[in-house]
Amino acid sequence: MLLHSAEKEIDDKTVTAVLTAAGVDADKARVKALVASLSDVDIGEAMATAVAAPVAAGAPAAAVGGGDAPAAAEEAPAEEEEEEEGGGFGGLGDLFG
Repeated sequence: MLLHSAEKEIDDKTVTAVLTAAGVDADKARVKALVASLSDVDIGEAMATAVAAPVAAGAPAAAVGGGDAPAAAEEAPAEEEEEEEGGGFGGLGDLFG
């Protein structure tokens, strides 16, 4: 996201530079895998979707409003489980330890 925001090319060299600046010993194979996985991703769209997702997830609970409180409490754990399963970002985060 940092490289995208700075309008820099997302390639092995720039990703390694960011990781090195952050004090991370970058593994070349992992950097190459990360860059390859991001090659087909529209990062601007992904960031906009990620920002909007928490708002959208909270909307159904707010719509229930004056409903039965125990029913709302029963739904909350199911939503948390869905978020954990559908995160998808653990794989990229795991690339760097």
